Amino acid sequence: ALRAWPLGTLEREFGRYGRRLHGLARGIDEHRVVPDRPVQSISAEDTFAVDQPLAGLAATIRGLAAKVWTQASRATRRGRTVVLKLKTADFRILTRSHTPPEPPASADELVDIALALRERVSLPESVRYRLVGVGLANFHDRTELAQDDLFRPEPS
Repeated sequence: ALRAWPLGTLEREFGRYGRRLHGLARGIDEHRVVPDRPVQSISAEDTFAVDQPLAGLAATIRGLAAKVWTQASRATRRGRTVVLKLKTADFRILTRSHTPPEPPASADELVDIALALRERVSLPESVRYRLVGVGLANFHDRTELAQDDLFRPEPS
């Protein structure tokens, strides 16, 4: 365990960061705690007992997107970027994301975007996945989004 390493060894191996690692391994962190930071992202993921093919993930993606939408609808900010996270059976992590012109306006829209992101995975059909996650990121205050509309050019 990292805690057992002497400070000198950590500094030799990791330079100045070794001192920080030494403190963190002992529960020492002088950074101020900020308890009410604004939401930056919301996500949900599921790890399977048996690895799944990409084509078999639609129902799980729908369920995770619904869970994310429920959490996001309680937030005072709105997420703009939809993220799909996949982990292959050999622990390779893939992410696909999309930022539509307007934030998703419903759970169905979030599901549609997440499923479309699944189509952007170009690995062979034989690849199996042990984890899938859906997230919303790039949160902004609702008023910021409304003000963005003021500066959008009129359609011609």
